[in-house]
Amino acid sequence: MPIISSAQSIVLLVLTVAAFGMTVFAFVDALRRPAAAFEYASKRTKTFWSVLLGVALALAFVSVGGSVSLLVILSVVASGVYLADVRPAVKTYGGGPSRGPYGGY
Repeated sequence: MPIISSAQSIVLLVLTVAAFGMTVFAFVDALRRPAAAFEYASKRTKTFWSVLLGVALALAFVSVGGSVSLLVILSVVASGVYLADVRPAVKTYGGGPSRGPYGGY
């Protein structure tokens, strides 16, 4: 049984580190976007998302190496909402030429 226990520990470590990495990416991305992009996309404010993702980042950091708890789930949900809904909307701010999937002008 010790092999199963160590395998479970490794899987839990990988999951918590992945959650932390996802949250770091979302937090840094939110900080890099201009505040006007959030208003343009009608997605709350930059301050709201920065604070929410900052708290999620702290929760994910505290949970690394521990068990997958409610704290990790909350941080993944906050990051997932940002990455799936907010990030695509605020990326369109500023326009510029669309290169499309094939890269050409």
